[in-house]
Amino acid sequence: MWETRPIGRTTLRVTAFGLGTATMGGSRFKVTQQEGQGIVAAAWDAGVRYFDTAPFYGVGAAEHRVGDALRDHDRDAWVLSTKVGRLLRPKTDTAPSPDGRLSPLPFKVVYDYSYDGIMRSVEDSYQRLGLARIDILYVHDIGAYQHGPEANAHHLKVLRDSGYKALDELKRGGTVSAIGIGVNEKEVLIDALGFADWDVFLLAGRYTLLEQGPLDDLIPLCRQRGTSLVIGGPLNSGILAGRDTWNYDTAPPGIVERVRRIEAVCQAHDVPLAAAALRFPLAHPVVAAVIPGPRNVAEFQENVKLFTMKIPAALWSDLRAEGLLHPDAPVPG
Repeated sequence: MWETRPIGRTTLRVTAFGLGTATMGGSRFKVTQQEGQGIVAAAWDAGVRYFDTAPFYGVGAAEHRVGDALRDHDRDAWVLSTKVGRLLRPKTDTAPSPDGRLSPLPFKVVYDYSYDGIMRSVEDSYQRLGLARIDILYVHDIGAYQHGPEANAHHLKVLRDSGYKALDELKRGGTVSAIGIGVNEKEVLIDALGFADWDVFLLAGRYTLLEQGPLDDLIPLCRQRGTSLVIGGPLNSGILAGRDTWNYDTAPPGIVERVRRIEAVCQAHDVPLAAAALRFPLAHPVVAAVIPGPRNVAEFQENVKLFTMKIPAALWSDLRAEGLLHPDAPVPG
């Protein structure tokens, strides 16, 4: 069984190695229902007990697959997180998604961060999951990165004045055990700490072997407030696993060069770059879990192999000596 770590000041504990299901939903390339459930089953068999999903992943498909794969397991033996902020509505036209995503299920997205929207989202997730309990509820993709500054100012006000009341009510009533925000940017998390208490943030791609900017601001705040971090996208959209994508797009030259330098140090110690990337975030005590999102069972199994590799201390020392780690970044023991 994997090491477990606490979520904020709650009684929840998650396996430090979890499963992200964004890719498994089939929005970026075709993943069948059987293949998706197979990934979840492989994770369970490997001892993973933290599973993260969302209505947006496969416009409902990921929640169906997670629920179907895990429904018969002891519900007290594992932790589930899903998200709010998007409602799914029937898609009656055949127009492709404007961002090029596939639509495994016939739905379109409507953003709603209000009290009523969040309550409706939770009820809809119960139905898709076919489960009676959600442990962690994240507000999904709020922030200027997703909406632009002007639109996000409106969404953030709605969350602050209305939606957070729903989250607080759900937690105080025992419907969920922890509340948080799941995004790709640190700035909105810093803003959110200014108006509410949060148990955990799911931060994708911003605290990794490649990027450690949150050490300057967000992470010290999380330590002060008792807020955990779950790290999504620990491979930075694939560039730390040998692909050319970073932040869901083609990596710019500066990023490519920095990765090349990190990889050279890893190669000198005969350690795959992805192995170092999967282990690095967990060295920080604020981080509760890393949740890579594999595309298939073989990729999940490869991630397990990489995650469990022994990494010599000299690798981290050499990365620091080359100026490739933040001065305050803790490294694995």
